[in-house]
Amino acid sequence: MSGGLVNIRDRYAPSPTGLQHVGGIRTALFNYLFARSKGGAFVLRLEDTDRTRSETRYEQNLYDTFSWLGLRWDEGPDIGGPFAPYKQSDRSELYKKYADELISKGRAYYCFCTAERIEKVRKEREEAHSAGSADTAASASGYDRHCRVVPFEEASARVAAGEAHTIRLKIPLGETTRFNDYLLGAIEWKNDDVNPDPVLLKSDGFPTYHLANVVDDHLMEITHVMRAQEWLASTPLHVIMYKSFGWAVPEYCHLPMVMGQDGKKLSKRHGATSIDEFRKQGYLPEALLNYVALLGASYEEGRDLLSLHELEQLFSIDKLNKAPAIFDYKKLEWFNGQYIRMKSDEELAALCLPSAVEAGLFGTAGTQPSPEQKKIFTTAMPLIRERLTFIHEAPEKIAYLFAPPAPPAPEEFIPKKGNLDETVKLLQLGRDMVPVLANASDDATAEAYVKEQAEKNAVKLGDLMMPLRVAITGSRVSPPLFGSLRILGPQESLARAERSLEKLGMRN
Repeated sequence: MSGGLVNIRDRYAPSPTGLQHVGGIRTALFNYLFARSKGGAFVLRLEDTDRTRSETRYEQNLYDTFSWLGLRWDEGPDIGGPFAPYKQSDRSELYKKYADELISKGRAYYCFCTAERIEKVRKEREEAHSAGSADTAASASGYDRHCRVVPFEEASARVAAGEAHTIRLKIPLGETTRFNDYLLGAIEWKNDDVNPDPVLLKSDGFPTYHLANVVDDHLMEITHVMRAQEWLASTPLHVIMYKSFGWAVPEYCHLPMVMGQDGKKLSKRHGATSIDEFRKQGYLPEALLNYVALLGASYEEGRDLLSLHELEQLFSIDKLNKAPAIFDYKKLEWFNGQYIRMKSDEELAALCLPSAVEAGLFGTAGTQPSPEQKKIFTTAMPLIRERLTFIHEAPEKIAYLFAPPAPPAPEEFIPKKGNLDETVKLLQLGRDMVPVLANASDDATAEAYVKEQAEKNAVKLGDLMMPLRVAITGSRVSPPLFGSLRILGPQESLARAERSLEKLGMRN
């Protein structure tokens, strides 16, 4: 699937019948990256001919997902603004024209069978197949080609008279269809095993997926079709259609599935699968995009963290893997943490702020921060950056900076192998250090001072810091204490130390 001198054009063509999920977005991303790596065009097309299942909310979800991930398609019709995608529902007359063309070439025919007759035939053929018929699986469950032998003049007259009908493709029987897949190699498929004479144009005038897909790919000059392997069984039919029209067949690359850790197709039982779910759980778009790009592809040896621009430059279809990709949620969490660490204080604060507002960090749920609170929130980002896996974890980790924590139980203050009396003395020492620590210019200065005091009073450094940490943050495990003291300031920090001493029954 080399580009050569060909003007590369590929596409992502989802149906708006559900939310965008990992598998679909990987297909979109690989097509996007392939086009960018070759200086080609990436086309977005909505295959919305299934009017019973297509919904505007799923269409909007597609646009929102692309926007969030930072993906942009390159062209569209002159309607709805510069970023409008192609929509098959706007092109119905076009498909009828090409279905009629196949009729005129003798490659398709009118079918007048009712839905009831087709269902009756289907059941009869399946029963016969179950009883030991030599029919192939395709012919056993498919159409019996009843109207294929109706003379053209008779069929045309019945159509002219207004009789309800569909248009079916005339599959050449007794032949073999061959095509090459970039990952799977040479593929051969007996035509007798292809869907028997599938409907191209439905009785309501809407095309089926197969007709619209092939016509659009041809008219949009799609040179490469990169799609999931679940569509492999449709490819022989599509190749037959290309040849029926006399059109060039695009190059195919069917991507292996994305699997869960148990080796089964990724689904909700494994965890989040829709992009909406990942977004709500606090994943960054850069992290998700980077990780999905690695599902079945390699780029630069020794590097995992790659920006979208770098992926565009490094993507190569030669580095796609034939084996199914395994989706590892723990690995994705690692990527998310890495991208969080890359953010500046201001960027990280902006990302974390919505969840903080929702959690009521600045008062009640939904309350926006005051200028002073927003300043504290941004200043606190260096304290938690290394401790975040998801951005929604931020409010809980720094809640103590915005309101005094509930007094912990006395045993929480006591260092390992210590006792209450010793702990009170340690906290008294810590209280006395607060003015210096809260006014220290940096962590190094504060640490040097604490070490000096620990040596002077012949106590372990960790034991000295533990009671003060609990008094200030309300927890044994917290963001860095020195930074917390500087943000809270000496007055508030001293007040918390005094309250804790009172809790322990000793205020001196």
